[in-house]
Amino acid sequence: MSCYNHSNPSTFLLMGIPGLEATHFWIAFPFCAMYVVALLGNFTLFFVITTEPSLHLPMYYFLCMLAGIDLVLTTSTVPKILSIFWFHSHEIGFECCVVQMFFIHSFSAMESGVLLAMAFDRYVAICKPLRYIAILTNAVVTKIGLAVFVRGISLLAPLTCMVSRLPYCGPRVISHSYCEHMAVVKLACGDITPNYVYGITAVTIMVGSDSIFIAISYILILQAVLSLSSRDARLKSFSTCGSHVCVILVFYTPALFSFYTQRWGQNIPAHIHILLADLYLLVPPMLNPIIYGMKTKQIRGRVLRPFYPERSRLGFGPH
Repeated sequence: MSCYNHSNPSTFLLMGIPGLEATHFWIAFPFCAMYVVALLGNFTLFFVITTEPSLHLPMYYFLCMLAGIDLVLTTSTVPKILSIFWFHSHEIGFECCVVQMFFIHSFSAMESGVLLAMAFDRYVAICKPLRYIAILTNAVVTKIGLAVFVRGISLLAPLTCMVSRLPYCGPRVISHSYCEHMAVVKLACGDITPNYVYGITAVTIMVGSDSIFIAISYILILQAVLSLSSRDARLKSFSTCGSHVCVILVFYTPALFSFYTQRWGQNIPAHIHILLADLYLLVPPMLNPIIYGMKTKQIRGRVLRPFYPERSRLGFGPH
């Protein structure tokens, strides 16, 4: 890469979970199980949405984007974590470390953007149902997807380039299971203030703006739902948003905890912070397809069709 500093070390050493080295072998089993569930769930979600014509709607296109992002997030980190836990393969090349960091942070930014897009989709579906198809056309959905992708790349590319240009003349041991930005930057022997400020600012602006717009969407949705005269209509509207709210909480809660404790959580034991940071990259990708599979009857019906062909047809209805 053009911003690569040739004085950088050729390799780093990832510790895994500091303080829990003796239990790495056993911790790897639940990690592996969650990874397999995440792979199967998101591949299934992706396959079901792309092959079922009745699911070719904006809501499911965004869900497909979410599944693809989760697959990248888990696959860019978990195999290396498992190799550390099971095979003591702690070494990672410097450029591989930077690339992994880029995928983790940029695709996390993309996931936040997709969650915002899904909140907008629910707002249009509930508050402007008669204009839903006219507003969220395939062209608009494509533009939203491109905007989410470009924002994630453009926001995090400077950060990884800044990391590559720092001089590293001290220990090569990263106190983490993967190449998290601040865990790597702390090993530099130069001025890390620009990295620190840019990282905090970028994440705060991105998560803050996305959270505000998501909250506004759901305030408007809540107002619209409460104004409905039919109790069944209110329950149905709440049900369609319930799965999305669960996914938002599952993503943002551990993400913000992991990010801010890495900078200010000195009183939190390292093994607790690192373990939660690892689970942040595993739990949301594992739970997202389960939550949507259970809460969305169209997806549930399509998945069950091969097993209960006469009953799964009941799972399909109008959007």
